[in-house]
Amino acid sequence: QVQLVESGGGLVQPGGSLRLSCAASAPFNIYAMGWYRQAPGTQRELVATITSGGSTNYVDSVKGRFAISRDNAKNTVYLQMNSLKPEDTAVYYCNARGMLYEYNCWGQGTQVTVSS
Repeated sequence: QVQLVESGGGLVQPGGSLRLSCAASAPFNIYAMGWYRQAPGTQRELVATITSGGSTNYVDSVKGRFAISRDNAKNTVYLQMNSLKPEDTAVYYCNARGMLYEYNCWGQGTQVTVSS
């Protein structure tokens, strides 16, 4: 399986920014990488994904505020989060999967807290 390690979470004020990173240990190019989040009492939701070809997808609530990117050579994905809101508070999980879900791996999660 692919091993994923997230970093960059923390405590920020509303309107602030954070940049999450996820480094994948894999000897091949990962088809799709993304970020999911789960707040207390909620279901885990997709935040953003990006394919090896650069195609992106975002949940409506973060469009215009978050930007996902990746370094294919390093199998690393980033999530730049700007204009953070208290509603963004959650544990953010990195995901890596194959085109046909031949692998579907998760990181340990990193806490993002937006204070008010």
